[in-house]
Amino acid sequence: MKPSEFISKLDDGKLLKAIEDAEKKSSGEVRVFVSHKRIHEPLAAAQKQFEKLGMTRTKHRNGVLIFIAPHTHKFAIVGDTGIHEKCGEAFWKEISGLMSERLKRAEWTQAVVEAIERIGETLARHFPREPGDVNELPDRIERD
Repeated sequence: MKPSEFISKLDDGKLLKAIEDAEKKSSGEVRVFVSHKRIHEPLAAAQKQFEKLGMTRTKHRNGVLIFIAPHTHKFAIVGDTGIHEKCGEAFWKEISGLMSERLKRAEWTQAVVEAIERIGETLARHFPREPGDVNELPDRIERD
């Protein structure tokens, strides 16, 4: 996959809709970040971006970042302490496996949408939307 192919075929509208739908059911926050850099340690880069995007400042520490680096064909998913305590490492591996399978089939947008949907279901189960809940982080696809 060429990075430009991935980026041009990634449907931001569908990703944003998936994020909005996931966040309607939960107090959690989901973000997507696409890096145009050559990332060799995606988890470390994702954790750094997670901090930079202010994702540790949510009320329940239940933010999730999907970090994608098409130049090096890598990605990582980072969940804050609140959600990680509830779902554990096995959940992140499951989501990563689902994304990997879709990405191998060149189903770029569907890979991320499906991950967002599964993350949203888990957030809704552990962090249901509360009265007066506000969107703590902007819903947008970030890029460097």
